[in-house]
Amino acid sequence: MQRINREASLGLSVAGWITAAVVFVCGMMPTANAASSTTSRSSAKVAGGAAPQAAQKRRKVRAVPARPSAGQLQGLRATEDPLDLKSSVALVVDQDTDEVLFSKNSEAVLPIASITKLMTAMVVVDAQQAMDETLRVERVALDTPKNNRSRLKVGAELSRAELMHLALMSSENRAAFALGANYPGGMSELVTAMNRKAVELGMQDSQFVEPTGLSSRNQSSARDLALLVKAAYEHPTLREYSTSPDAAMPVGRRMVQFRNTNSLVRSPIWEIGLQKTGYISEAGRCLVMQAQLAGRKLIMVLLDSTGRYTRIGDAERIRRWMNNRIQPPQSVEAEALPQRVESLSAAVSEGSGDLSRSGSDSF
Repeated sequence: MQRINREASLGLSVAGWITAAVVFVCGMMPTANAASSTTSRSSAKVAGGAAPQAAQKRRKVRAVPARPSAGQLQGLRATEDPLDLKSSVALVVDQDTDEVLFSKNSEAVLPIASITKLMTAMVVVDAQQAMDETLRVERVALDTPKNNRSRLKVGAELSRAELMHLALMSSENRAAFALGANYPGGMSELVTAMNRKAVELGMQDSQFVEPTGLSSRNQSSARDLALLVKAAYEHPTLREYSTSPDAAMPVGRRMVQFRNTNSLVRSPIWEIGLQKTGYISEAGRCLVMQAQLAGRKLIMVLLDSTGRYTRIGDAERIRRWMNNRIQPPQSVEAEALPQRVESLSAAVSEGSGDLSRSGSDSF
């Protein structure tokens, strides 16, 4: 009998424990559900607030209107021509005879951007400084993140030859500035030499205030720039460096690949002896070249071109016109450019070159 009572008592104890456990779990369920509900509402609130905030941030982005170029302010872009060029200024001259084959606003005086570097390199070559001397890359006086994208790090050391190569091929502002800073007598003497050289060449409408082209006070006319190209062509070093398709240069502890800002140097249908591109907003897209077209050595100047690739398109229009001069020029206006020009233009990264204010003409 006692055994039966003990077993009954044990059964009641177990049942009590089970009942207590069930009550405890049931009591916790509303709390867990409430916590879960609170968490869900909080998450929904955060998610719901994030989207409007992101949208609000996106709405704050405003497209900054492009600063008008000097040519645009002068009304030069309204000038029509039989080749339907997109450049405000154009000039094509026979290098050997000085015959003017095509002219459009060629007397207009405009900012020339990185075309400046051609004069910088020429006076440095004239100074006969050691091309293998190592120079230190310095920060350009007008160099800001907004103005310039350069892959030449401040403090990097390269030879004078390498810096000249980069200034002419990739339009590196810091390279051109280093050439000027290490000119005999310093930067002021370099600028004096540049302006003196302009006078010697008969460049009556030109002035230079610094070696990179970042300043819009570096100005010239198409006529003057044709004289500059003709003189620069006499220097084999300038011909070689300006027309190199690409080159690897030591920057710090690694080799960096640089490309030419002018895609036409990589085209098999062009025979270019010397070239230079340029861009700042005040100057528009610029291009000067010496090239052989239709069996003639020609000097070509294009200033204040309206779009990123239109100077390349204009050069192609002139090339085709020269190859078909027996036809009236009006035929060029109605004829579409070949697909080849678009593909060549798309290959250019001016961000390595003329995409900044003048930058590396990456741009």
